Amino acid sequence: MNSNTPAKQDDISRVYHSLRRIRRVEEEIARIYPSDKIKSPVHLSIGQESVSVGICDVLNPEDIVSGTYRGHASFLAKGGDLKGMMAELYGKATGCAGGKAGSMHLIDMSHNILGSSAVVGTTIPIAMGFALAMKREGKGRVVACFLGDGATEEGVFSESLNFAALHRLPILFICENNGYAIHSPSSNRWANDRLCERVATYGIPAFQVPDGDVFAIRDKAAEYIDLLRKGEGPAFLECLTYRWREHVGPGEDYEEGYRTRGDLEKWIKRDQVPLVGAMLDEATRQRIDSEVEEEVAAAIVFAEESPFPETEKLMTHVFAD
Repeated sequence: MNSNTPAKQDDISRVYHSLRRIRRVEEEIARIYPSDKIKSPVHLSIGQESVSVGICDVLNPEDIVSGTYRGHASFLAKGGDLKGMMAELYGKATGCAGGKAGSMHLIDMSHNILGSSAVVGTTIPIAMGFALAMKREGKGRVVACFLGDGATEEGVFSESLNFAALHRLPILFICENNGYAIHSPSSNRWANDRLCERVATYGIPAFQVPDGDVFAIRDKAAEYIDLLRKGEGPAFLECLTYRWREHVGPGEDYEEGYRTRGDLEKWIKRDQVPLVGAMLDEATRQRIDSEVEEEVAAAIVFAEESPFPETEKLMTHVFAD
């Protein structure tokens, strides 16, 4: 840990609970996936949990989160309903989108989590529109817009930065930079790898957290969000991270030739789940682990026992009348 602000035990417990919860949910998804009970493709966040946890820990319940197709972590970190998420992956009627959207299209407006999309970059201008609404509302609410490094190559990214800067919108852009757009490293895609410098040309404060430190992410996010609430937005946070599993699916892909297991080992040493867990006494850590296991198991049972959508309702909310 290299955060400059010492974390309190309550903060450590809360952050560890969120990290551990996301990790165990996704490990269980990976375990279940080969059984074909899960009906949609899954893009796992194993290894990337600290970004969502660090950001969402300093948001208020009224604040808005916009996630990506790799959105399990941000959904859960913001407080999204785990049972509804798991049922959605199973294609069940009790899912957060009625079982019709799957892993890449999670939504929970009761917790101010916007619907995510499988189309890269498309959620960025939508999040910006919500930020414009929040500015006009005038209640100090902010938007946290998650995006991947691949999305920075889409035209709407630059357009949204410009519009947000022009209108000083209360939006924090968070780039989860795991170094790859599917199998293509950023070195093959970017003429200039200094992303924060590029963003700063719009007059937007930008900062990079290089090692996945959840408390460093949390501290910088808190600083930026305070500015946003004062009407001094937007801001940009680039969080270097690493995807442990394959781009899509539950397995590993280190034999495919585009990256090596040696790259992974560097990030395993920085794994925030055990590092933050080690900051707690054993009794507290075991209690949290037990609570997480109980909740995850209950969510799986809920998903498996829930009904599929009724045949006559399969097209509801799919096609407009």
